[in-house]
Amino acid sequence: MQTLRESPETSYGISFALEKIDSIVLDVFKPFFNNLPLDPYIKGNYRLRRLSRFKLRENELIHLPHGYLYQSKDYNPVVGGVKRQFAELDEELIALYEFKKLVQEVSHYCKLKPGVEIGVHQIRTTCSPKNYGNPAPEGIHQDGADFVAIFSCDRQNIQGGSTHLYMARREKPVFTKVLYPGELLLVNDRDFFHFTTPIKPLEAGVGTRDVFVLTSPSLLVDFEE
Repeated sequence: MQTLRESPETSYGISFALEKIDSIVLDVFKPFFNNLPLDPYIKGNYRLRRLSRFKLRENELIHLPHGYLYQSKDYNPVVGGVKRQFAELDEELIALYEFKKLVQEVSHYCKLKPGVEIGVHQIRTTCSPKNYGNPAPEGIHQDGADFVAIFSCDRQNIQGGSTHLYMARREKPVFTKVLYPGELLLVNDRDFFHFTTPIKPLEAGVGTRDVFVLTSPSLLVDFEE
C-alpha cells in the first residue's frame, strides 16, 4: 500500500491512500457492469448504478436490508434532499470471492470497527462523441460519510476521469490521478473534498468507466414502515 498522507490521530489511520490490489481478478466483475440499470436521478442517461449495504462480522459478509440513499443539499446540491432508491447489487456478484475481498480490504485499511455499515455503489459512467459522461455531477464535494473508497474496475475507450482531492473547494487539489483498473483510493471524507473530471471517448464509439465506490457509514436509510 502506498500511503500518501497518514492521519495517526484518527481511528481510521489514513487521510488518503492509494493501493494497487493485485489479488482481485477484475474480469469476474465485467458481466455485472453490463446489466446495470440507468440512474434515473441524473439527466443525460450516461450513468448506470446499483447500490447495496453490508457489514462484516468476523470473516462473514452480511447483506443488509434494502434502503434508500439520502444526502442533504449541503453535500449534494444536485439531488440532495431526495430519497433515491437504486436496484440491489446482483446476488451472484455479492457471492464472488473477489467482491468479499474488496470489502475486506477497504475495512482493513480504514480500520473499521466490526459491524459498521458499508455501502457499495456499483457505477458505470458512459460517454459518446455527442454525450460526455460526468462521474461527479455535483462538482467538488464530500459525501457526508467517514470514509470513501473508489476502486477502479475498468476503463474502455475513454480519456479524462481524473480523480482530485482537495482540502477545501476553492483550493488547488492536493492529489490528482487517473485511477487505473485494480487501483483503490481511500479517502477520509471528513478531511477532504473529492471530484472526478468528465470523460470523453478516445476514438469513435462509446466509452465506459466502471468503479465500485464504498462508503462508511452506508448513507442508506431504512424504508419507513
